[in-house]
Amino acid sequence: MSVTAIQMPSLSTLLRLGRISNVPTVWTNVLAGSVIAGGGQRPDQIALILIAMTAFYVGGMYLNDFFDRAIDARDRPGRPIHAGEIRAATVSWIGYGLLATGIVLMIPFGLVPMIWGALLAAVIVLYDVWHKGNALSPIIMGLCRALVYIGTGAAVTGSTSQATIVGAVALASHVAGITYVAKQESLDRMGSLWPLVLLAAPLFVALPAVFNGWVVVVAFLLLLAADAFAIQLLVRRPSPGAVPLAVSGLIAAICLVDALAIARAGGGVLLVAFCMLGYPLTRLLQKSIPGT
Repeated sequence: MSVTAIQMPSLSTLLRLGRISNVPTVWTNVLAGSVIAGGGQRPDQIALILIAMTAFYVGGMYLNDFFDRAIDARDRPGRPIHAGEIRAATVSWIGYGLLATGIVLMIPFGLVPMIWGALLAAVIVLYDVWHKGNALSPIIMGLCRALVYIGTGAAVTGSTSQATIVGAVALASHVAGITYVAKQESLDRMGSLWPLVLLAAPLFVALPAVFNGWVVVVAFLLLLAADAFAIQLLVRRPSPGAVPLAVSGLIAAICLVDALAIARAGGGVLLVAFCMLGYPLTRLLQKSIPGT
């Protein structure tokens, strides 16, 4: 009797399932969320929150592939599950395990942050289960990112400030705009362009602060340039693959949203610069590990 060895998935497969190239956008979300909330940047706290939010993000990406496996078999047969690189059940276990890990890591910060973490996990699952054919899915995805700000703020301060809510709404709007674009990605074309107005929310919120110093101005202009470049790709579509390229660029621009949020809150040049560097880092990683 022969025993068939169970083939372990490759590191490349695991990284692609988790869309690891986009993880820098989660890290900058955490930094921005802590600054906006007015909490002190204790390295041990920030490190634990970074790990928790990364677990939420990667777990959500795994479950996205798990629940989309039937659709991917038709539209994206190269995805790991359909390509036979990993079993669907394994993807599911890893995804739910990472979400549970994220919740557990929020426990040391108290009951309220843990509840925010549990809510984030629930909204992630809701999106993964119900995003296909759901007109509200961009809003749900935006809420996922907003909860990173809110959960981080609650973890470092124990409360949720008005500034955190304003920042979270601006971030959610930007991400909702990205998600609308991403829904057209498999078609490599765009339908209505008006939802792209949502991308302007962080710029609109930051307008009153542009007179507060050159750091805010630079952050504002960089985000404006990144959004404008992506939008012109969507409008002109100069070559095949323009829509996916725009989507990847807008995802990376989340780091610039965070840089602008920190600059607006007076968080200091170093933190703003760190978030700005997240943009080229994410774009570089996306060349090896697709971000969508």
